[in-house]
Amino acid sequence: MRATDTDFMALALSLGRRGHGRTWPNPAVGCLIVKDGRIVGRGWTAAGGRPHAEPQALARAGAAARGATAYVSLEPCAHHGQTPPCAGALISAGIARVVAPLQDSDPRVSGRGFAMLRAAGVEVTTGVMADQAARDLAGFFLRIRAGRPLVTLKLASSFDGRIATATGESQWITGPEARRVVHAMRARHDAVMVGAGTARADDPALTVRGLGMTHQPVRIVVSRRLDLPLTGQLARTAQETPLWICHGADADPRLLSAWSGLGARLLPCALQAGRIDPASLLLALGQAGLTSVFCEGGGALAASLLSAGLVDEVIGFTAGVMIGAEGQPALGAMGLSRLAEAPRFRLIETRPLGGDILHRWQPAG
Repeated sequence: MRATDTDFMALALSLGRRGHGRTWPNPAVGCLIVKDGRIVGRGWTAAGGRPHAEPQALARAGAAARGATAYVSLEPCAHHGQTPPCAGALISAGIARVVAPLQDSDPRVSGRGFAMLRAAGVEVTTGVMADQAARDLAGFFLRIRAGRPLVTLKLASSFDGRIATATGESQWITGPEARRVVHAMRARHDAVMVGAGTARADDPALTVRGLGMTHQPVRIVVSRRLDLPLTGQLARTAQETPLWICHGADADPRLLSAWSGLGARLLPCALQAGRIDPASLLLALGQAGLTSVFCEGGGALAASLLSAGLVDEVIGFTAGVMIGAEGQPALGAMGLSRLAEAPRFRLIETRPLGGDILHRWQPAG
């Protein structure tokens, strides 16, 4: 590995992150074309997953690509899909060297891109910033490996763990700085998800606001019976912003017809103990192409995902306000009788955010 490889790979990874939330089911990849120490082309996976990063960077580099080095944040693809293979495009452009952190775990690629490059005489260097690339592409890899998207659970609560007063008042427990960060987090995920209780109580839009963005994540509501307001914000905007509703097989056919007519996509899921099975829910979302989901509650949905071991990251926003035992808890019942059964997480980050505290956790195991 050369001294400058890490610097250029860091830039390629930052380009890839521009596509987070926009490229599913494809990975969000960045690419730099560098010649004689100068960047001559750059690209990142476009919204919807095409075009890929490499052909965009090559187009910007033009003739300067011949003899240059390509820094790509994932192994270039080697299969013919809706576009030709990126490994072939790099070879045709005369790239002399390719630097990538990781092999693509997609079985259609999985080392074939590197093999194609080497067979054409292109020097290939791997392992550069592999840990960071694995974090950036964790949702894509998880969907390939387990068939489900990565789940980030957001919990915004009072100091004593409440999300609303006994009367349901919750706006606003946290301050404007925390709410702005939440919108930025929504934008970096493929989808935002809530349970039916939250949808009924809050009438949320579940959109990204205040950041000047036109792109919106998919909005998901988990509702076994589809008993959601047909005149609420979600219903009124289903034609404009994608709305998916995950429901049980016993949902009322009239409601299925009504929501379908409004423009919602309906995903049937298996039931477990009278509720939508969280594993079935996430498999349905993975089959639909999602690689990352930002779950904003409510308590019952959050508890079911935690109990099933299907939460990959918890982001907490804790406000300096006390609501008391009569307030609504952040989590629903989890059926625990022993502390040893409780899901445990390790602290990754903590920092002040306006008048609140942000803390980020990942599974301890």
